[in-house]
Amino acid sequence: MFKKTKASYYKLGAAMTAGMIAASSTAHAGGNNFSSIASNITASIGSLPALLSALAYMFGILLGVLGIMKIKDHVENPTQTPLKDGCIRLAAGGALFALPIVFEAMFETTGTGLGASAATLNGVQFNTGT
Repeated sequence: MFKKTKASYYKLGAAMTAGMIAASSTAHAGGNNFSSIASNITASIGSLPALLSALAYMFGILLGVLGIMKIKDHVENPTQTPLKDGCIRLAAGGALFALPIVFEAMFETTGTGLGASAATLNGVQFNTGT
């Protein structure tokens, strides 16, 4: 069974690699200078928060499901599986699932988010750069 699964992973990896190579039609050797490389890095970093949010949601759901399965194992055989194992996984999954919401609240509070453009303090306006 593991050999079939391993072979499937290798095939999927090869297919994804070939797809990424075929989809990257903008990559070319000519015209690479520091400003174009810097702008490409800046554009690539722009999608990093969405990637981190997606990973946090996926791993949060995964840990939640694994926590429920550990609690089920505890119900079936309490002497071998302690209840704390399932509770720890559920708590970690909940924390990961809430992480993007906490990040968004933190960014909006500090003024670096999309909604905040200026803050006032006793009638003096401070611009945040947007």
